[in-house]
Amino acid sequence: MATKDPTKQPVVTLKHLAAELGAKHTISKRVATEILTDLVALIAKNLKKGNKLRMTGFGILQVRKRPARMGRNPATGEAIKIKASRKVAFRAAKDLKEAV
Repeated sequence: MATKDPTKQPVVTLKHLAAELGAKHTISKRVATEILTDLVALIAKNLKKGNKLRMTGFGILQVRKRPARMGRNPATGEAIKIKASRKVAFRAAKDLKEAV
């Protein structure tokens, strides 16, 4: 994937990944896209339940709770209360870190 602007990084989408998987494993792009879409849905479903996902060679995905806190509006300097929230955290596996 070539980009016109050398400072921009190319973007790889699920369709790009599905095309590569399809070619490598001799399955259609449609089937590969369905598999990847189902994988994303399964990951989201398990994270929503609070499960930790450990994918060997890739890393760990888990939901972390962020407590409520006080912050500041940068434009006015006014103190604001930031609600508690949940966020997805990713920790890369050693193999992935070394590959990059």
